[in-house]
Amino acid sequence: MAKRNSSGGDSGNFEGDSGRDDKRRGKRGEGKRERRAPEKDSEWQERVVQIRRVTKVVKGGKKLSFRAIVIVGNEKGRVGVGVGKAADVINAVKKGVADGKKHLIDVPITKANSIPHPTTGEGGGARVLVRPASPGTGVIAGGAVRVVLEMAGVKNVLAKQLGSGNPLNNARAAVSALSALRTFSEVARARDLTLEQLYN
Repeated sequence: MAKRNSSGGDSGNFEGDSGRDDKRRGKRGEGKRERRAPEKDSEWQERVVQIRRVTKVVKGGKKLSFRAIVIVGNEKGRVGVGVGKAADVINAVKKGVADGKKHLIDVPITKANSIPHPTTGEGGGARVLVRPASPGTGVIAGGAVRVVLEMAGVKNVLAKQLGSGNPLNNARAAVSALSALRTFSEVARARDLTLEQLYN
């Protein structure tokens, strides 16, 4: 019977096998690292305003699903309202986020973290009034309008819901009001004036 010598012979084969195993393990480990999911884009934030269970009457009976209203924004002047419907809440929210990113608007924000001028917007039966405020005022608004303003990055503003209390219509009315905002430079350009002439 042959003896296994620590300095050679069969021991070399054992080392070679373990080396091959290490290589295989290394390949597996590398594969796992490559398949790692990409990091989530942290620029965009989403906030769910409302989740409702809705019913659709079909030939076979009632079909239940969920509707999610989601506000998407980067708090740097971009915001959008999205609606998603699905059989479960998670997919409804995902669809709402995707829909919100498709309908983004740009909001001009002043140095005081407010808006340039008062404006109103309508959405369905809802009407929203938005007015600029001095630094330190904060966001004086309620419901879905407050969420839209915060997601847009406006920090000093006054807002009032004048019509319906429906969250979706109020959110759309707030977006409509913000999309109607114009900066001083845009107004001067439209009137063929300089900024100095506009202020005088």
